[in-house]
Amino acid sequence: MFVVKVPGVNSHLGSKGCEKAGNEILKFLKEVKFSNELGEQILLEKLDLEEIHLDNADLKLTNKLIYKNALEIFETKPKTIFLGGDHSISCSICKAFLDYSNENSREPCLIVFDAHPDCKIYNKKEDFFPENRTWLRKLIEQGFPTNNILLIGVRNLDKDEKEFLKSNQIRGISINSLLENIEETCEIVMEFSDRKDLYLSLDIDVVDPVFAPGSENLEIGGLTSREFIYLIQRLNKIKHLRAIDLVEINPLKDKGNLTVMLGAKILSELI
Repeated sequence: MFVVKVPGVNSHLGSKGCEKAGNEILKFLKEVKFSNELGEQILLEKLDLEEIHLDNADLKLTNKLIYKNALEIFETKPKTIFLGGDHSISCSICKAFLDYSNENSREPCLIVFDAHPDCKIYNKKEDFFPENRTWLRKLIEQGFPTNNILLIGVRNLDKDEKEFLKSNQIRGISINSLLENIEETCEIVMEFSDRKDLYLSLDIDVVDPVFAPGSENLEIGGLTSREFIYLIQRLNKIKHLRAIDLVEINPLKDKGNLTVMLGAKILSELI
């Protein structure tokens, strides 16, 4: 498993902290000497680990570097975990995923776990770069096939976002539907992604703030950490899972390292 730190941030809140998440997650993984739930010890020194070095003051260069490096990764690595960073990084990574898929006659599939749809209206000026609440709208406008996008766990969206999702016929599984039958949700995801190359985008705010208080955009009423870990364990078995990103963990807002610990736990189950 290839692990890449992507410390990119472009939050509408203007806050900092998510760029530190990758280092904090890996630090915790090393200090605690994690074993996953199969009893396999996770040794940091044995990870295939890299970082895309970014300057968040230069968003044009940041997005160019993320795209360029992600495209090279998709061309050379069978499976990759991208550690954010906030959710803005997913736009350039997924655009690289789309272009790689098109160039190699593959069908891309994107499944997003998030409390928000991240499809806010934005000012389409020439120098606009995706924020963490607009990245998915921009990706769709860049050509990602909407029939291959599935949103899971959304519980806060505005009228414009709702209309955008409806007009683009983007499917979703509500948080209530997910909790009513978590096994059925796993089956739906597996069927939805069947025979496609899958990219999983994991925004930590799909988890309730009780279990993940160090999130950039807290949203009450989410999954428990146990439910989320179970979903990750199931979905990690999907044959054509090519990439996962884990985003929106903000160590500066965390309490008792709960969110960083959850990030390390998720990483240990994926590798």
